[in-house]
Amino acid sequence: MVLVKSAGRTGVWLVGARGSVAVTTMSGALAVGAGDAPPLGCVTATEPFEGCALPAFADLVFGGHDILGTPLRERAARLAADGVLPPGLPDLIAARLDEVDARLRPGVAVDDPRPQVEQIAALTGDLTEFRETYALARVVVVNLASTEPVTTPHPAHACGATLRDALATGEDVLPPSARYAWAAAHAGCAFVDFTPSAGARIPGVAEVFTSRGLPFAGSDGKTGETLLKTVLAPMFAQRALRVTSWSGTNLLGGGDGETLSRPERAAAKIDSKDRALRSLLGHPVGGGVHIHNVPELGEWKTAWDHVTFEGFLGTRMNLQFTWTGCDSSLAAPLVLDLARLSARALDVGCAGPLRELAFYFKDPVGTDVHALSAQYDALVSWARGRLTASQEAVGEW
Repeated sequence: MVLVKSAGRTGVWLVGARGSVAVTTMSGALAVGAGDAPPLGCVTATEPFEGCALPAFADLVFGGHDILGTPLRERAARLAADGVLPPGLPDLIAARLDEVDARLRPGVAVDDPRPQVEQIAALTGDLTEFRETYALARVVVVNLASTEPVTTPHPAHACGATLRDALATGEDVLPPSARYAWAAAHAGCAFVDFTPSAGARIPGVAEVFTSRGLPFAGSDGKTGETLLKTVLAPMFAQRALRVTSWSGTNLLGGGDGETLSRPERAAAKIDSKDRALRSLLGHPVGGGVHIHNVPELGEWKTAWDHVTFEGFLGTRMNLQFTWTGCDSSLAAPLVLDLARLSARALDVGCAGPLRELAFYFKDPVGTDVHALSAQYDALVSWARGRLTASQEAVGEW
């Protein structure tokens, strides 16, 4: 495969940088960039994306925010023990993980006593320092932090000017994810929200990205159960079979399981999962999504779905499937794809919501298209049309 590279190095700043998805993402990028592993799961490493001038894996420079202090090499060792990373990989990349560790900065804690305007200034400063210190051509911020409770709209959320005024007077008006997004916009970075948190979807925050000519993408990475839904639901609709219920039971371990065991945080995730199904079927169905914390599962998750539907003359039938996977391994290549695509979007002047990246999300911004095949076609068309470079190929994959 012939690779057309982007010029200069690309910074990838991960919010929640010591979490399982982030550490798997960085470990995988280091291994792939050094030629120690193939880019399995990375859609941008496939033939349709030749010539798009995406950043090479070896040219990604990682940094990030986190409120925890566990060393990255220790986190990688735990992931290897859980079967997420290959057994020998943490030792192979230990020195490079230490280099990334030195770039990580404290994030915004829930009980941070500083006014939000000061928090945002500190975050913006970290991003600016990151770009300047490592002479980066561009920076993409990716939110991988824990899911927040559903945000209650604030009057200041309506536009960028009212948000700016509210922050300047010391009001606390933004949830943490939106503070990171606001900082990313003011530091001239692209922003990707891999979580169902508010982030750049708050109207005033989105407006700032658009006005500054910066792209943002989200929300809520589509890695497992919802991925299957966006393939199977169009099948029912296209064959004129009426789905009468779709029940999903999700068993989660690790940090996700603990976070989503709290109803106020699970609400955002459940709504994100349900929205795609309602859109694809054209009508609401009973059953719903149920999330259970099973600590013994660790980094692994299982989803069991039971679908009832009616066929010709009202004949009742059902479909059942079970999906078991490692969430971090499913998410990491998507994070790398999104970072590379968003970096290229920065280069070609895309601004506002990147609806063409809907392929990667449960609740995509800027579009109501949820069928995976249609999303993939749109992604490839955009990449070949908007992102393809006119320069000559500069290396081999």
